[in-house]
Amino acid sequence: MAQKPTIFDCSLIHLAKFGDRNGQITAVQGGVDVPFSVQRVFYIYDIPAGESRGGHAHLHCHEFIVAGSGAFEVMVDDGHLRKVVTLNQPHMGLHLPPGIWASEYNFSSGAICIVLASHDYDAADYIRDYDEYLESRKHA
Repeated sequence: MAQKPTIFDCSLIHLAKFGDRNGQITAVQGGVDVPFSVQRVFYIYDIPAGESRGGHAHLHCHEFIVAGSGAFEVMVDDGHLRKVVTLNQPHMGLHLPPGIWASEYNFSSGAICIVLASHDYDAADYIRDYDEYLESRKHA
């Protein structure tokens, strides 16, 4: 039976940043800076005050979440334990392995949430119902 990931498998990764008085740059290479090959990138913005995003888990897809601008919080949940990670620097990101329930909330005005994903979009890869998620954690 494969070991299910836990919140302790979610890692905050510091990315290299380079710059001078003209600004900063951070580059991300799949398999180098993040622990998977990047197949898809999407970003979320113009989030109304009080709204949350996410609220799902993936069966196979890894995600790496970065606050490209502003700040927000990510709640990660493995069915037993939860923790909250604040993302507020564009050179830091949160790696979410498959099997972790995650929700993003408390977005600051103008926040941009950038997500690098290991797989192309596939609706069948999502668990969107929390009770179904908890049930999946009981089985291999």
